[in-house]
Parts: sequence; structure tokens; C-alpha cells
Amino acid sequence: MTIKVFGHKSPDTDATFSPIVWAWYLKEVKGIDAVPVLLGEPNTEAAFLLKHWGFERPAIIAALSEGEKVVIVDTNNPAELPEGIDKADIVQIIDHHKLVGGLETKGPIEITIRPLACTATVIYDLMGEDVVALPKAIKGAMLSCILSDTLEFRSPTTTEHDRAVAEKLAGEIGVTIPELAAAMFEAKSDVSAFSDAALLRMDSKEYNVDGTELRVSVLETTAPKLILDRKASLMGTMPDVAKEDGADQVLLFVVDILNEEATLLVPNDLVKKIAEASFGCKVEGDTVVLPGVMSRKKQIIPALKV
Repeated sequence: MTIKVFGHKSPDTDATFSPIVWAWYLKEVKGIDAVPVLLGEPNTEAAFLLKHWGFERPAIIAALSEGEKVVIVDTNNPAELPEGIDKADIVQIIDHHKLVGGLETKGPIEITIRPLACTATVIYDLMGEDVVALPKAIKGAMLSCILSDTLEFRSPTTTEHDRAVAEKLAGEIGVTIPELAAAMFEAKSDVSAFSDAALLRMDSKEYNVDGTELRVSVLETTAPKLILDRKASLMGTMPDVAKEDGADQVLLFVVDILNEEATLLVPNDLVKKIAEASFGCKVEGDTVVLPGVMSRKKQIIPALKV
């Protein structure tokens, strides 16, 4: 039976390419029949990189059949996984996020969760000596994942190991990191074609904080003004998105990659309360700037209080 390899819903670069890389490795190196799939349309950065490295976009799935064999990468959160995951045959999990719980397997499996900035770095380590013979596109895909998840080493999640792996990959395939990162971030910042609802869901994860269901959305960009100019319509769309997705509130953080800060949209008193309690700031108006805040995983989610 073919193993399906996938990441989380609303796939970013890591959740798009780590499945591609690991499925390729399982099939081409280990001789195991595997195929990458996605749980939604890739974001603009990932779509750019698919063309850049010459990959076809993997098929998009919404549900799994009972007994399907799957490998989960870049998440272990059931809320980010497809319908039917509880009846699938999970054979492996590779991740770099905290352990959430809630997944049940049919037997003992391989689980690798490491405190690194990127799943692709974990995958690189798992390949061991086999990385030497990887083709350029696979190495480029892993490099891109690391640059995306670390925001070209600006994110506080970055470890020295992530940086070392990225620099080694870049050297082996003749890529200049600043040039590739600039092209990636330019593609990520081009969100003009997306509706407000699509933007709110583009890079979004669900969390329960003190009994409140929050959809925490992050938009990383080198052109924050393009998004903040739409703040009125974005905030007007938040109630509908929250209702449709079963959340009490949508939080949108616009991360300015170059200035290394986040702007949180503040549409109502609840978000104002959350912002002030979580980040020790004083909110005046419908936005608040949070200097140095770059990472949802390390700086936003652990700080959230309602």
C-alpha cells in the first residue's frame, strides 16, 4: 500500500516540501512506495518554490480512508490533520513542534520531534550519510524550508544547527542565501489576489487558550503596508471566518520580516484584552506593534492569555 506523506492544513513552505522530500527519500532511497500530498493550496511562497525547483504540486486531499498508511510531518496536532486521521494507519511522525496529544496509532511507530526551527532540518538529520547523494532539487527544497521557517535566520526559533545545515546545502548546490531568501519573501508578500477570508486562513492554526477557541493567523511579509491597508476589511471579515471555523476569535499578526516586529489587528475589546494581558502592551486604536515578535511557535502561542 502506498504511504501518503503530508504536513498540516494551510500548507506553508515546510508543510509543502517536507512531504515532497521525505516521500522522495522513502521511495528512491529506501524502496518504500510513498507519495506526497497536501491538505490545501500551498501559500504564495511555496507555490513560487514549486516552480523554482521544478516540482509538480502534489495532489490535495481532504480526507483519508480507513486503514490508509500515512506519515505525518511538520505537525502532530489532530486539529491540523485531515478527516479520517483517527482511522488511518499512522506509521511515522516527524516534527519540530510541541507534543499536542490526541493521535492514536495501531501499534508502536517511529516518532521524531526535535527542538529545531524546521522539519526539513530534522529530515536532513534522519537521512544521515544518504544526504550526500541527494539531487539538487531535493537539497534546494530543504534549504528553502529552513530559510522560510527561520525567516533567513531572523526568527528566534533558529538554532545554530539549522543555520549550519542551510549553509552547507547552499554551498553544495551553489545558491546564494540572501538572493534566494529575497525571492522567497517577495513571493510570500504578494497577496493581492487573495480574499480577506483567504488571507486570514493562509497561515493559521487553531488553539484553545483558557477555554477560548482562537484561530491564530500569521502573515510574514516584507511589505506589511499592503496588508495593513486592508485592515478594515480584514477585521470586518474576522467574525464570519471565526463562525465558519468554530472559533471565538481570529487573531491576525502581520510580521514585518525586515523590521523584525509584528502588528496585531485589534478589532474589539476581547482582542485588546488578550493583547495587553499577553504582551504587556498598551493598546490604543485598532492595531498594536509588538517589537521583536517574529515567531508564532516561540513568542506568540506561549504568551497568549485571555
